[in-house]
Parts: sequence; structure tokens; C-alpha cells
Amino acid sequence: MIYGAMKFSIGGSLKLAFRPWVEGLENIPADGPAILASNHLSFSDSFFLPAVLDRKVTFIAKAEYFTSPGVKGRLTAAFFKGVGQLPVDRSGARGAGEAAIRSGIEVLAKGELFGIYPEGTRSPDGRLYRGKPGGLARVALASGAPVIPVAMIDTEKIQPPGKVVPKLMRPGIRIGEPLDFSRYQGMEGDRFILRSLTDQVMYEIMKLSGQEYVDIYATAAKRQLAEAAKAAGTGGE
Repeated sequence: MIYGAMKFSIGGSLKLAFRPWVEGLENIPADGPAILASNHLSFSDSFFLPAVLDRKVTFIAKAEYFTSPGVKGRLTAAFFKGVGQLPVDRSGARGAGEAAIRSGIEVLAKGELFGIYPEGTRSPDGRLYRGKPGGLARVALASGAPVIPVAMIDTEKIQPPGKVVPKLMRPGIRIGEPLDFSRYQGMEGDRFILRSLTDQVMYEIMKLSGQEYVDIYATAAKRQLAEAAKAAGTGGE
């Protein structure tokens, strides 16, 4: 009930204000579990994609969004719960990853859609980065659900990292054909299989998005950019 009300109000408002264009909606199954694996350009990605779908899609969100004190904190928690976000404590990297995997498997076991960002974090510069094999691949192999590649287009221009007020412009969403990895089920412990599956999904996302691909993790790219900015600010010392 809460999700339906939130989707109607938030989704309707987003579509009215930004008029996102969508390609490939026919690739979303009418029922049954599926994993939506998307590139990640903006905080708003987790809202635009659910807004254009008829079905509920659940993403993982930082636990802090659900536990902040005060009126603002309670409103934020209600908002994220209402739009189908699941809280995960990210204070420990390994523990957070395991919690996200368990949550994804539980969502899919209920026959629902689970949304995941294989890059693990937002792109710092609009390029597509190497997918992390632990989450996406393990959820796909444990659940047997098909993986549907998704490309968000221009959402980073609407709300770049650090910007609070969005710019009114049309973002795009391209949804690819489902990928079947059932032939690899039971091989979750093979790191080469996990890497191969993840790379195949990232390749499909790259084709849909048209982004330049960078074969390093986005977290490493962010560290490099931060170090370069610090060096520039101190005269290179």
C-alpha cells in the first residue's frame, strides 16, 4: 500500500517533470524474479528506473538513510521504505556485501525485481567502470534469475554528485534483453565464472549506454581523482 502510494506520487511527479524516455520496456517480464543490473551515474537513478516500470523494483540503500534522528530522519526513512529501498549496514565492507547478497536473494525468492549497480558506486566522471563480481554474479547464480542489463542516460547531468537541486532535462533509460546464466548455477565459488558473468553484463551495459569503458573499479578511480585534486591544491607536493 505504501509503495503503491509513493510510486504514484513520486513516480508520477518525476515523469511529469522530467519526461524520461524509455527503450526496451518489453524486456521486463510481467511476473517472476529478475535482476536489473544498471550503470550508476546519479543518486536519482534509483528513482527514475522504478518510476517507469509497472512492477516494484527493490534496490539496496545505506542504513544511515533509515536511522537518522529527528523529523527529517523519520521522513527520509519513510520515503526510502515507501519507494522499495532496503537498508544495508555498509560499515564493514565484507559484511555489507554479504548482507546485500542475502537481501537480493530474498527479494528474488518472492518473485520480485531486484535492482543492483555492478560498479558498486556512482561513476565519478560519467564513464563506465569495471563491475564487482561478488554481488551481481553471486545473486544471479544463487537465485537462477535472469539478469537484465539497464543503461541510465544523462542522469548525471540532472543531478551531479554533490548537487542538491536537480536540473530539469530529459534522462533516458535503455533496457536490454534478459541474460540467462542458469548454465553456471552451483558454481558460485568459482571466481573465474563470477568474473566472466560480470564482464558479460558490463559489456551489454556498455553497448546500451554508449559510455567509455574503464577497466578499473570506480572506487579506485575516485581515489585517483581525489589524490590528483589534493596534489593540484598543494602545488603538486
